[in-house]
Amino acid sequence: MAGLLDNVDQRTRLVGRNRLELLLFRLHGRQLFAINVFKVREVIRMPKLTAIPQRHPVVEGVTHLRGTTVPVINLGAAIGMKPQEVSDDASLIITEYNRRTQAFLIGGVERILNMNWEEIESPPKTTGRGHYLTAITRHDDKLVEIIDVEKVLSEIVPYTTSLSEGLVDEEVVASARGKRILVVDDSPVALNQARDTIEQLGIEVVTAGNGAEGLARLQAMAQNGGIDQLLMVITDAEMPEMDGYRLTTEIREDSRLKHLHVALHTSLSGDFNQAMVDRVGCDDFLSKFRPDELAELVQNYLRKVSDTNS
Repeated sequence: MAGLLDNVDQRTRLVGRNRLELLLFRLHGRQLFAINVFKVREVIRMPKLTAIPQRHPVVEGVTHLRGTTVPVINLGAAIGMKPQEVSDDASLIITEYNRRTQAFLIGGVERILNMNWEEIESPPKTTGRGHYLTAITRHDDKLVEIIDVEKVLSEIVPYTTSLSEGLVDEEVVASARGKRILVVDDSPVALNQARDTIEQLGIEVVTAGNGAEGLARLQAMAQNGGIDQLLMVITDAEMPEMDGYRLTTEIREDSRLKHLHVALHTSLSGDFNQAMVDRVGCDDFLSKFRPDELAELVQNYLRKVSDTNS
């Protein structure tokens, strides 16, 4: 596996062009699974694991990686399949999501696949594991199932949308009555988290499942005169058909939409996303599953709008 994830800097050039790279792997049998390369720190052979008391049933234990204790999640068990056997033939995918590092126990890695987001589709409702899939694609006429890692992690460490006491500024949010926010994300877990958080501010939330759907909603609002009621757009980075970077670019190139405040809301690493925010013209960047920070981002923008209009 040495060299599999080399040249990450070169891969960043794909982003902003509606392209991505997937790490393909197997759990059991011949079915291919995938996650985005940008969430992968490294792939290693099965190390020694240390058992931990009262662990979640799908957590095999922890491993120690360069001074960091990393929980090891049996991905097969986590998505309702037969648990992956802990053996010398197994591998670990070390990932970073929402500022946390964790490892997924898998059978073996296949390859890196360079693709266009337009080739990535939402999973059909008839897919048996659709509950844990965020998207699907095909490679060499074989189905590739892209795991909804946010869903997996939310079941191991449940998220909360409760806001800290005193966080909501009633005077500020009163200025947003009658306004709406568009949240664009392909993960139902992430959509629900964002909606539940924002609605505590008394703001209506409109949702879209990918960038193309989000852009269509915005264009319809502009056509029907509803764009003035839209306070801002909060978008994920990775999504089927059109990613958040391309969505932002499309917004900036449309004279009816270019004034919109766009915030990137993603589980990808902060340093990388800050560079992409600057490149495509987003106004804000925020890591996922931090309700206080999301609420503060919205309120800070409301304060800015209020100061501008005063």
